Amino acid sequence: MGRVGAFIKVSRQDPPERDPGERIRDLKEFVGTLPLAELREQGARCMECGVPFCHDGCPLGNLIPDWNDLVYRDRWEEAIQQLHRTNNFPEFTGRLCPAPCEAACVLEINEGNAVTIKQIEVAIVNRAWDEGWVVPQPPARRTGRSVGVIGSGPAGLAAAQQLARAGEQVTVYERDEAAGGLVRFGVPEFKIEKWLVERRVQQLVDEGVEFVFGADVGGNVDVAELRERHDALVLATGSRVPRDLPVPGRELDGVHFAMEYLYSRQRGESAITAAGKHVVVIGGGDTGADCVGHAHREGAASVTQIELLGEPPVSRPDDVTPWPRWPMKLRTSYALKEGGDRDFAISTTALTGNGKVEKIHWQQNAGTPPFELVSGTEESRPADLVLLAMGFLGPETPVLDRLGVQRDGRGNVEAARYGTSVDGIFAAGDARRGQSLIVWAINEGRKCAAEVTAWLDGVESAAQGATSLSIAANRSGE
Repeated sequence: MGRVGAFIKVSRQDPPERDPGERIRDLKEFVGTLPLAELREQGARCMECGVPFCHDGCPLGNLIPDWNDLVYRDRWEEAIQQLHRTNNFPEFTGRLCPAPCEAACVLEINEGNAVTIKQIEVAIVNRAWDEGWVVPQPPARRTGRSVGVIGSGPAGLAAAQQLARAGEQVTVYERDEAAGGLVRFGVPEFKIEKWLVERRVQQLVDEGVEFVFGADVGGNVDVAELRERHDALVLATGSRVPRDLPVPGRELDGVHFAMEYLYSRQRGESAITAAGKHVVVIGGGDTGADCVGHAHREGAASVTQIELLGEPPVSRPDDVTPWPRWPMKLRTSYALKEGGDRDFAISTTALTGNGKVEKIHWQQNAGTPPFELVSGTEESRPADLVLLAMGFLGPETPVLDRLGVQRDGRGNVEAARYGTSVDGIFAAGDARRGQSLIVWAINEGRKCAAEVTAWLDGVESAAQGATSLSIAANRSGE
């Protein structure tokens, strides 16, 4: 259990970050990890609690105390084995997950004192790749069955890898030009460098997974043909319909959804740029922060991020989100540490300009639903680029309609235990549960894969049983 008393004697040390003034001049990752000796000390702080609430905080059920202790004891190869038991892509989660495990750490009862789980996780997997401990794991035998996975985000990739390792022949259909979904195209390079994604994709290829890019299922890929080609399908298309802003002036040039901007940045396109512009980002979440971060790196004239909700308290409100729940408290994103302004309880009332957006008009609101406007707080600001980062409403519907799967009240695929209303079609990730965290996506992909394999086993067993009965009937007739 680490070192007795270390949680008292050793202080929490956050991972090192490059100076904001330096990092906005490039697109390289800016968060590092402590030296190995110091990481071992951080691992020693883990108490291996009798009831490890970090397990509950982590949707993947990562065996956190186990690999914290292994790091402390300098047994890194065993640590990556434990980490991979529950997580296919720890270099993704170690960089991009907001770490609900740390919020649920027993040491977090003393706020700000949790074990640095996320930092230790990414250090384990980084060293594992460096040492050559991460290798392809193709199955010992193939089942002869075929599964098609639609979408190559974290849920689709996790499902594909689990299915391939179970012996299924897996083909992943992705409409973009490369695999990874939002991790590849929506999340900026400076948060996760894309060679890391491509390295994992290559591992899947080496395990037998086939990727088909530019494949728009329901468009240039016929749904009926796809169903005929595969014994089962997995829908992992994500939750990609963005929430719009129905205000006067929405149609003006220079008003874009956040993902339009982020995708263009990742692809190196210049159609949407923040360079030299007054940028306003509407939405206070991670996607909005990524827009702010990119705008800084492009050299925007100014950057402002506004949020509909009121400003949360600085510390965990125990009467609202008591430990070990995820605390609803004030956080300052990496992007705002690099510059820019932020304001809360703001309702956009209009956008104006001569064919192109030039100003944004807003009022303060009450900060809570129904967000009643506060009279006398009208304000206008220059705005040459307005980015809408207000979340997502659900999965895109064309492919769901063509496959004939039912949807729930929120528009997500109805799939209580991953199986949809259409036999042989399954769903995982944001397409099933709605917009969520990367850890939930990987968890969903893993669990969905297990359900697919069980269903295929059942179909195969039933077919074999029917064949045996037919043979027996024929013999008795002789």
